[in-house]
Amino acid sequence: MINGAHVIIYSRDAEADRAFIRDVLGFPDVDAGHGWLIFKLPPAELAAHPTEGEPRHEFYLMCDDIQTTLEGLGARGVQVDVPVTEQSWGLLASIKLPSGGELPIYEPRHPQAKDL
Repeated sequence: MINGAHVIIYSRDAEADRAFIRDVLGFPDVDAGHGWLIFKLPPAELAAHPTEGEPRHEFYLMCDDIQTTLEGLGARGVQVDVPVTEQSWGLLASIKLPSGGELPIYEPRHPQAKDL
């Protein structure tokens, strides 16, 4: 029986991004050995989208109120990498990881599977 999902963010500075996820985003973690942190994620959803190009995977954080969330993250020094835009499915922005990577975050305006 499948009982969860494991998401991987590949990073040019994994230690800095791990510290950010732990200290700034506040995700609880376990040490899998030698400082290799594995984080507990909030409830998740999975969608399969069609593509004309190569198959790929994406990871987005979700929130109830994107403006309030971004303001709170900004107060902790987080840079908004891509400002909020309105999509047909919600409000989308991206924050900057310490490694320079981009982490999308959105406020859904669609029914959420996590509520099932």
